[in-house]
Parts: sequence; C-alpha cells; structure tokens
Amino acid sequence: MSKAPLITPVLIAGCVILMISFAIRASFGVFQIPIAAEFGWLRADFSLAIAIQNLAWGIGQPLFGAMAERFGDRKAIIAGALLYAAGLVLSSYAVTPGEHQMLAILVGFGIAGTGFGVILAIVGRASSPENRSMALGIATAAGSAGQVFGAPTAEILLQSYSWQTVFLIFAVVILATLAALPFLRSPQMATKQELEESLGTVLIRAFKDPSYTLIFLGFFSCGYQLAFITAHFPAFVTELCAPIDAGSMLAGIGITTTSALGAVSIAVIGLFNIVGTLTAGYLGKRYTKKYLLFGIYVGRTVAAAVFILLPITPASVLIFSAVMGALWLATVPLTSGLVAHIYGIRYMGTLYGVVFLSHQIGGFLGVWLGGRMYDLNGDYTLVWWIGVGVGAFSAIVHLPIRERTMPVGQAA
Repeated sequence: MSKAPLITPVLIAGCVILMISFAIRASFGVFQIPIAAEFGWLRADFSLAIAIQNLAWGIGQPLFGAMAERFGDRKAIIAGALLYAAGLVLSSYAVTPGEHQMLAILVGFGIAGTGFGVILAIVGRASSPENRSMALGIATAAGSAGQVFGAPTAEILLQSYSWQTVFLIFAVVILATLAALPFLRSPQMATKQELEESLGTVLIRAFKDPSYTLIFLGFFSCGYQLAFITAHFPAFVTELCAPIDAGSMLAGIGITTTSALGAVSIAVIGLFNIVGTLTAGYLGKRYTKKYLLFGIYVGRTVAAAVFILLPITPASVLIFSAVMGALWLATVPLTSGLVAHIYGIRYMGTLYGVVFLSHQIGGFLGVWLGGRMYDLNGDYTLVWWIGVGVGAFSAIVHLPIRERTMPVGQAA
C-alpha cells in the first residue's frame, strides 16, 4: 500500500489563499501613522478599526466554518474574498474614524472566509492522519510567508501611492486568489460515525468537555500578543527605537529609518515564523501537543519581558522579532491539530472557529488597549506587560488538557 503524499493540489491552493490573505492582514499596522497623520486622528481611532477587524474575524470564523460545512468550502471562500475586497474598497473612501471602524467589520469577515478556520479544515480533511500535523504546519507557514512581504510591500507602495490607492490594489489582489478555487476539492476523510453526527451534537459534546474550555481560554493570549504586535509594533519601533547608525549593516542594505525598521520587523517575524510553524507541525505528530503549546507560551512570555526591560535598539528589535517569529503562529497547527485529534475532523472548521473566537477577542483587546493606553500614557509599556501576564496564563491552562480522542457519541 503506497504512502499518502504530503504535498497535494489542495495543500498548495490553500497555501496560496492563506499567503495572500495574511499578507494584506499583516500590513494594516503600517497604515497607522499615515492615516492618523492625514486626518489628525488620535492613535486609538485607527487602532479601534483594526481591533474591530480582529473581533469580526473571530466572530466570523465559526460562522464561515459552519457555512463551509453546510454549503461547501468554495462558496464560503468566495463570500469571504468578496467581503474582504468590498471592505478594502469602501475603506479607501472613508474619511472618519467611525467609517473605518464600521467597514473593518467587512474586512474582518473577509479574513475569516479566506483564513485559517476554513482553509485549515479543508487541508485537515484532505490529509491522511500521519500527514495531518505537518500539512497544517505547512498551511500555517504559508500565512507566515504572506507576513514576510505584506508589511514591506505596503511600506514600498506607500512611497509612491496614497494609502487609499494601496487599499484598492490590495482589493484586486485578494480577488485574484479565487483562481486557486478549482484545486480545492477536498475528499471527505471523516469516519462513517462522524458523518452521521449532527453539528449540534458535536458542539454540545465539546462545550461539555473541560479540555475544550481550556483550549478556548488558552488561545486568548495568542490573539492578544499577535494582534498588538502586528498593529502597533511598527509605530512602537518608529517612535521608541534608538536611531539607526549611518554606518551600520542595516543602513548598508537601505534600512535607514526606524519607520522602515518597523515594517521590516514584521517581515522578520513572518520569516522566522515559517520555520517555527513547520517545526511545530513536525513535532506535533511526535510529541504531546499541550506540552508543546505550554513551551511556546512560556517562550513568548520570557521573550516579551526581556525585550521591554532592555534598551530598545535596532539589534534588540531584530532579535526579538526573530525569537517571537519562531513562536508566532506555531500555536496554530498545534491548536487546530489538538481540536481535530480530540473531536474529529467532520466539524473541525466550526470547532476550531469557536476556539479561534477567543484568539480574536484577545486580538481586539490587544489592538484597542494599545491605542487607548498610548493616547492616555504616551507609551505602550502597560499594554506590553499585560501581554506578558496573559502569556503566562495561557501556558498554565494548557497543562490540565486531556489530550485523547473522544469516541463519537461520548459525552465528556
């Protein structure tokens, strides 16, 4: 009997969609200063738009997961891409904070339809059990690859075009990902027993399981930390980092301002995240996922604490970006794989989507608090330390999770 291949058309197509979707999503922090400067807004105004975007993404994730399972994966992705593009186009004409904040709901739902919840469920169902953890890692790494070029591309485009034009360009790009849809024909790999269970039955079974609650709570800090850094780190670096020495290596490769360094730091996170997510996918098949997640959250907590305690220099920014990048989305293949392992793959999109809502609630608070606390205090210190605290909390709550397959029809 031949071994099932790891790399399939489904995996490649899913990676393309995730890469583009996350490249655009990761760039919004670059627009913080240009938009605030043009309209004279407070930092919290556009931050709230990004925060609402994250919350809408979280609310939309289980909805799009259920839509995909009820009406088909590709219809859910088409709906997501259309909403994404519409939100970007309309945002390019928005001139008030309220307009940006309302339209962020469309963008957030668009990310949900073209993001992890739908795509990872497709990849998970199309993968054999022995390849599933690694396939999920590869798909997650594709999102990281998008982050490598998303923020720098936005920064480069802003040198030649207005932020409004860049939004329109991004709208066209997200619609172009629909060309990958013909390859997303995912076979149904669920067992006969899983196919016979209704979504409601599976959800009730999961909600009664304490382990599902712990997974939900543990994903909160991941969203808080990632969304805060994505939205605020470019501005954080621009304003607080020591100047770049004209004779340094960075200046030699064209990075002469802290603004450029801020954009590059997001790319460095994405670059190292590719390695981190692939490693997490590899290890997830061989070791207990909850202990791997515990280690990731401990690593993030330590890295964030050390960074804020030391002087902020170009070198420390890049070192922190590399370390955080290695741990950035490494949680995603492990968390989604944990959900699939315990509750099966039939309704993985919806079950992971509900867990992901916790991630995005954290993301909402991280982005919004970042802008709010900056306007009140003039810096991000307090918000940063809150991130350190919730990271430690997430590490602890993963330890009691019972990582075992729950038989179909069995209550917790």
